[in-house]
Amino acid sequence: MKLSDFELDVMQLMWQHEPCTAAQLHQLLSQNKEVAYTTVKTIIDRLEKKGAVERADKQGRAIVYRSKVQQSTLSSQETPSFMQRFFGGNSRSLIAHFIKEEELNEDDIHYLQELLNKKKSHK
Repeated sequence: MKLSDFELDVMQLMWQHEPCTAAQLHQLLSQNKEVAYTTVKTIIDRLEKKGAVERADKQGRAIVYRSKVQQSTLSSQETPSFMQRFFGGNSRSLIAHFIKEEELNEDDIHYLQELLNKKKSHK
């Protein structure tokens, strides 16, 4: 399933606040950028057609939506194209970029070391 950046923004909010209505998503999106309610509703309709969200309930006249796809599923689909676009498909460059650019505390570093150790032991 291929989603636009704006569709991914809506999905992020959906995962954090579901179930929710188009009005609730519009209110959340409006906190960071100027966007019309009709635009948000159009995006939700597209996501429904793509099978990413579904109608879960009604609150009065408002339709309540929930996700049909897990965040991890979309993340694993998006990672290769993101990596190709920004890092020429080189996972080492991607990982190095995030380690260099992010503020990492001791817990973060310990977590990353554990992941690397698990990866190393499975080879």
